[in-house]
Amino acid sequence: MSKIAGSRKGFTLVEIMIVVAIIGILVAIAVPGFINARAQSRAKACQEAQEKLDGATQEWALENNQASTATPTWAQLVGADLYLSRTPRCPEAGSVIALHSVGTIAVCPSTVASHLRQ
Repeated sequence: MSKIAGSRKGFTLVEIMIVVAIIGILVAIAVPGFINARAQSRAKACQEAQEKLDGATQEWALENNQASTATPTWAQLVGADLYLSRTPRCPEAGSVIALHSVGTIAVCPSTVASHLRQ
């Protein structure tokens, strides 16, 4: 005679549904936080690129006795032995930050970074 198994091992459908619901709630809470952290990180990186460009422009003006209205070219700022090793880009917008005169502040094309800077 075969014996009928008295206990079966495994999870019931209700238990699995509860676990899936809990995981769904945790994901719903965590994902907006990750998205916000990513946007803030990109905005901060853009702000740092702006500050590097500002510093390089001011250093160029001091070393070359330029007026506060002078605007350098990329060739005068970017190079292995110059003020910047590469052209600064905004990670949020993906574009190059525009050159500016010595007396003005660099403006990033990203709206997120410009809000952060205020």
